[in-house]
Order: sequence, then C-alpha cells, then structure tokens
Amino acid sequence: MITRFSVKPLWELTRQLAAVANGTTEPDLVITDSRVLNTYTEKILLDKEVWVSGGRIAAIQPAGSFTGSSGKKYNANRGIVAPGLVDPHIHIESSMMSACAYAEAALLNGTTTIFCDSHEIGNVCDTDGIEWMLEDARMAPLNIFLTLPSAIPATHPGLETCGGDLTPEKAAALFEKWPEILALGEKMDFVPVCMGDERSHGLIAESLKRDKVICGHIYGREFVAAYAASGVTDTHEAIDPDIANDFLEAGMWVFLRGGPPTTPWHSLPLAIRAVTQYGDSPKRVCVCTDDRDADDLFMFGLDWVTRQAQAAGIAPATAWSMGSLHGATRYHQDGEFGGLGSGRRADIVLLNDELEVQNTWYGGELVVEDKKITSLLENQLANERYVYPKPAYETVTMPESLKLTPDLPANDCTVHLLRTELPGIVTLHTTAHFKAGSENWDAFLEANDCCYLTVIERYGKNGEIGYGFLQNFKLKEGAVASSVGHDAHNVVVAGLNEADMQLAIETIRKHQGGVVVVANGEVKAAVPLPIAGLMSDKRAGEVAVEVTAMKKAWNEAGCTLPYMGFNLLPLSVIPEIRLTDKGLVLVPEMKKQTLFSD
Repeated sequence: MITRFSVKPLWELTRQLAAVANGTTEPDLVITDSRVLNTYTEKILLDKEVWVSGGRIAAIQPAGSFTGSSGKKYNANRGIVAPGLVDPHIHIESSMMSACAYAEAALLNGTTTIFCDSHEIGNVCDTDGIEWMLEDARMAPLNIFLTLPSAIPATHPGLETCGGDLTPEKAAALFEKWPEILALGEKMDFVPVCMGDERSHGLIAESLKRDKVICGHIYGREFVAAYAASGVTDTHEAIDPDIANDFLEAGMWVFLRGGPPTTPWHSLPLAIRAVTQYGDSPKRVCVCTDDRDADDLFMFGLDWVTRQAQAAGIAPATAWSMGSLHGATRYHQDGEFGGLGSGRRADIVLLNDELEVQNTWYGGELVVEDKKITSLLENQLANERYVYPKPAYETVTMPESLKLTPDLPANDCTVHLLRTELPGIVTLHTTAHFKAGSENWDAFLEANDCCYLTVIERYGKNGEIGYGFLQNFKLKEGAVASSVGHDAHNVVVAGLNEADMQLAIETIRKHQGGVVVVANGEVKAAVPLPIAGLMSDKRAGEVAVEVTAMKKAWNEAGCTLPYMGFNLLPLSVIPEIRLTDKGLVLVPEMKKQTLFSD
C-alpha cells in the first residue's frame, strides 16, 4: 500500500540517507538528466540528478555522478524536476469525492500534500464525521493533514439548524487524539471573533495552547486589525490587492485563490497585484484551490493555479515555490515537504518548460507517468479505499409531506428578496411590492425576475422550512436543488413551480443527498451524494462525468449563478442577505428578517 508513513525507525532512516549521500550505499532511484527547480534559492539548476532512498531525497548531485548498477534509473530527458505541490487550503467534500478518490486527481496535477478543512462533514455528522474523514485520509495515497473545523455551526444556532456542534472541549479532544490535525480551520465567524465572542475565542485558545496555527476567512478591511489581534494568521479571502496588502502588513499569510476563470473563485489575478504592483514580498504568499468539484479538479488543479501566478508576472521558480514550499512553511512542515532538500520526502514531479506536470513520484514511487496513473496507483485506488460506515449514508431526514412555496399574503405588503450580483457571490437585499387580491405568485415571479427559493432542515430535528425569493437567477423552467447548502448543509431548492421542486426534493431524498436539475416533471441530471449528503463513493473519473452532465443541464436551465455559488445561498456569513431553514438572515447584522413586511 502506498503510504506517507515510514516503516523504518527514524535513526535507521537517517543513517541510510547519510550513507547514500556520501556514496557508500547505492540509492533506490536516480532521476537523471534533469534540471532541478530549487524552491529554497528559487533557481532552476542545470545538469542535475536526484538520488532517492527509502522514499526520501538523499542528495541532489551533478548529472552523471551515479555510476552504480543496482538502483533504478529514470531519464528525465532534460525535463524540470520539482517538489510536489502543497495545497494549504482545500475542502475535500467540495470535490464530491472521498479522500481516497480525491488523491487520484490531485496526483495527476502534481499535488502531493493538502491541508483540508472538513467543516462540511463536521457540520453534518459532528466529530464522528471529522474522524471518518481522518480515517479516509489515512488510507489515501496522499499527504493529507486537517485544519480542524472551527465553525460548527457556522453561525449562531438560532439562525440555522445544524447537524454538528463543535465545542472547545470537543476540539481539545480531537487535537489530542489525531496528530495530523495541525491547525484550527478557517474562522468564518469573523464578526463574532472581532467582537470578542466567548465561544469563538474559546476555540482559538484551545488551539493556541497547543501551538496550532489559526486559519482565517474574512470579508472587509475594517475587520483586519481585530481579526489578526485575535490570533488568526492566514486567510484565503483576499479579493483585491488592497486587502491583500492589509493582511500582509498585519503579519498574516495570504493564500491566493485561483479558481476556474468563469467563477467567483478566481481572485488571484487581482489580489496578486499586492506583489507585482505594490511591491510586497511573496515570502508569506501561497496559492490554493479552496473549492473544486471533480470535473474542475482535473482541469484547474493547483498546478494550473501556479501557472496563473506565473502568467500574472511571478517568476517561474517563485510561482512554484508559492505552490509548494510556502504552504509547507506556513504549517511548519517545510522540513518534510515543499522542496527537494536532503532528507525531505521524495514527493517529486517532472515538468515540461510550461510547468505542466508529466510525472509524479509519491514517496519515491512512480504513481503518474506521461499524465496517466500507473498500475501501482490504479491497484490501490480500485482495491484499498476507505468504506464509510452505515450512519454516514443516513443523514437526510425530511418530512414526507413538504410545502415548498409560501402562502399568498392576505394584505398588500413588501416582499424581501435575495438578488444575485455576478461575478461575486454576495447577494443584495432588495424588495418588491405585492398587491393582495389582484396578483398571484406566477405574476409576481415574472414581474420581478425571480423564482422561489426554499431551505429545508434535513436532520429530522424540527422540520423547519425557510421561504424566500431569488432574483436575477434567470431560471427558465423547472427547479434545481442541492443537499450541499453551506454550511449547515440543509437542502436548498430553487424553482418556478411546486411540482418540479417536489420532484427535485424527492430525488435528493432517494439518493440521501445530491445535486439535481429538473424540468417539466423529468430529472435532467443528478449527482448522487450518499455520504453525508456531500460525497459520492465512486472513483474520481466517474464523479467527474456526472458533474459535467449536471453542469451542462444547470447552464441549459439558464442559471446565472454557478451551482457552487447556489450552494452558498444559505451561508449566513456572506453579505447582505441569506436564507436558512429558519428564514431570511441579514448579514453582518446576524439578525432575522421577515419575508413580508407592511
């Protein structure tokens, strides 16, 4: 089984590496005829060869230094040998795959180490879900570390119903049990943090007393000083060079998020100007992917994000360092990952001159060659994946009979709406007038360019339903629905008629989770997500095919907001207004708003 864990005692391993480096013992693998991208000096070194022993780098030597016969030789044919990429902030659940499945796409993109925040499954299944993910990660052929979810629930419990409740006491127990939890995950509740909320700071305190770093998620320059003073030392939400510069000046790390160019997640080109135009040092700047579905992960992995940094004006070796060594350094793991220094893990990629990944070695084992997975990796992915327990497949519990649209008001009133405003994910708070007696919902939807929006509590706790209207979504017919309504992960559905909305909900109920597109009484596309209503139990390629078909149907339905942005409509930490199972929530005031008012 391909694993990140060494089978030898540390003292024996270091003696072996020293013997190989000084030439008294032959290496297991020599990568010859290569150029080496050195992330420590940020130079590309010519005419080098890499000596590997026991899954680690023993030495970088001048080309032709190895004259032995027992070790394996691999001719790089003048390609660039570089360290595997280190993604400092991702959510495995966003890929809709398990950790074992995620590894396949990651390795194809040259990513060998990730730091993931599993707040999605934590919000659904509490600490059980977090531990299932950790068990999954231990079996995956990938270096997976956890940043412990810090926002379960993401907002005040009175504003949404959640499946989990991660208290400071629970967090402390997880820190003690699982050594691969290296940090506290993104503190999305940045307003309570800045206002000194006791529970929020309790989680921070449990992390700091164990010397764990604190990850961040923040909107608004006015919050930076208080946020940094609270102990938060990174963020991936720098959307422009001004706030990126504020973060860097406050001593925080900045993770530049690169996403598919047509989505709101591609903030790198603008934010990186803090380095390329303002002259800030890139030494505390990393690149990350954050959220990727199975389809986009194959096309827009961390290697693609790194090339985007280069395209924005960063030197190639510096750009690769921002995607490898910098992320490892942020989590104090640069002695293991992020560079080809002696003693580091032999997580290695072979690149062409455009920094495109051709091969990947994981712990010295060739797992990707010529952009295809090898038989070694194929065998593990096919036969040695983690199987989630039965409770993980039983998380969607909704009442049998649901009313998905609000009753008509008896009197004239003002209706409060969410309006999408592309290209971002912020929703504006707008209003429209409803004239009782002379208007029905069909006429109201048409007149105000909106559709129904409904959020359903899915844990069987209270059966609550939040009603709203979504403006500028441009849905042409039918309904769309998802069980991935961040962060409480209640079910969210948008539609133009009750019948199609009901079919979408029944499809999610049938699969115990998923993303669905329905029109005229027919399911046009669906991605079943039976694990916690968040993930598939299929291989990466199979999930990618389903996601591709779903996104095609989603676009054909006219939806202006990508489905990942749609999943954020219940996330009540994003301004200005959101909808949860408890109704409309104004952000950042964190207070409820009635759907109708006089």
